[in-house]
Amino acid sequence: MFEYKKYDGLGLAELIRNKEVTPKEVRVMALQEMEQKNGELNAVIHQFGKQPDEQLANGIFTGVPMLTKNISQESKGHPMTSGSKVLADYIAKEDSEFVRQVKRTGVSIIGQTNVPEFALLGVTEPVHNGPTRNPWNTEYTPGGSSGGSAAAVAAGIVPIAGANDGGGSIRIPGAFCGLFGLKPTRGRAPVGPDRGRVWQGASVDHILSRSVRDSAAMLDQYQHDRANAFMAPPFDGSYLEASRTPMKKSLKIAFTTTSPIGTEVDAECKDAVMNTVKLLESLGHNIVEKEAPVDGKRIANSYMMLYFAEVATTLSAIEDMIGRKVTFKDVEPTTWILGLLGKAVNAEEFLTSLKYWDEAAIQMENFHDEYDFYITPTTAFPPSKIGELDPTQFEKRLIRTIGGLGLGGTLKKTGFVDQLANKSLERTPFTQLANLTGQPAMTLPMHLTKDGLPVGVQVIARRGREDLLLQLAGQLEETDLWIDVTKNPTY
Repeated sequence: MFEYKKYDGLGLAELIRNKEVTPKEVRVMALQEMEQKNGELNAVIHQFGKQPDEQLANGIFTGVPMLTKNISQESKGHPMTSGSKVLADYIAKEDSEFVRQVKRTGVSIIGQTNVPEFALLGVTEPVHNGPTRNPWNTEYTPGGSSGGSAAAVAAGIVPIAGANDGGGSIRIPGAFCGLFGLKPTRGRAPVGPDRGRVWQGASVDHILSRSVRDSAAMLDQYQHDRANAFMAPPFDGSYLEASRTPMKKSLKIAFTTTSPIGTEVDAECKDAVMNTVKLLESLGHNIVEKEAPVDGKRIANSYMMLYFAEVATTLSAIEDMIGRKVTFKDVEPTTWILGLLGKAVNAEEFLTSLKYWDEAAIQMENFHDEYDFYITPTTAFPPSKIGELDPTQFEKRLIRTIGGLGLGGTLKKTGFVDQLANKSLERTPFTQLANLTGQPAMTLPMHLTKDGLPVGVQVIARRGREDLLLQLAGQLEETDLWIDVTKNPTY
């Protein structure tokens, strides 16, 4: 039997094209990996079955096993619970446009991956499906909200898996699992057919992968989605070729290790950045320590405003789907509180928040007139232990009391929103900027902590310049700093 885990997605596709293996043989190997590892990891929550006579499109990834994320990436006839018991019986009526387009590449979708309830957290520990565990150390989280996808790719179950990113949900689990994770420019990836934007355009779909070239090759395959409310700057080249093209000129790069909301940053995450910028300097790039010209706390508060409002809207939409009111008992307590806060957001506050997205985007466009890249830690801390970030007993009692009385408006007036923003984002304060401005951003697996856990380095570029990010990633992938994810004990 061939060494399935030795190959990335493009490598497997080449073997299949050369008739060295068949799509069925590759699929069987992927299912065997899933059977051996998923009991410990809980990365995959729904399997599509063996489907030996599956008809695959003829494309760049023909026969390559892939998993999709159990939110926004619907497959007709399969569950789409979004990590919540209130949607336990919901079956998708049609494929999402993202799933339609990745199927055209020839992938063989073998299941769906775990997510926190409604993809709201940076850890994947839903009550409905249970926690997903990190392949590097199963006592720790793989991050979220694409934690199931990250764990499955890092464990060698599949070479690529669907993910989406509305505040860091590709980059955070990519960082924690030692993977490459790119959030494309707003409008680059498909979002339809029945929606034109997700989280007001903050959320974008793509994949998590072990290799840079798999991510680049998939990005090349996305076609115009007429449902999309946004249009990314056009790119006439090949992202795959960009990832293979050496840097021919010195670039000017700004970096920081300072949290944009003034909170602590762990020394390991700082070291990841410092080691990377030293490497980049040795490669001839011009490095400057400089923070982005945006108000980090306003970015955080604008993000939280979106967060609250989207949860309230999600719960309202679910009521239409299930034909009754959603109650406190239907969802996790934290979700309920977020929904109450969302109902307390008024139109003026929400539009003022959206206006700052545009202001920040213009500020970053001007910033990139001088700097090609902006580098930060992907996260402010290494992965947390499973359950470490659960609410305290006091917080649980407070949530039950407020939730039962529906006191979202009262809670909002107490300054709780600012406190919640700090607590929610203190571990992951760097990723939201690119979601609100619409910029492309990637996490690079450049550092292992003393405890043997990966942390990532984030690189942000001007809107529409995924090619430049992929070119840099391709260069760094060849260096000794790049983590070899196949060395984790679960692989």
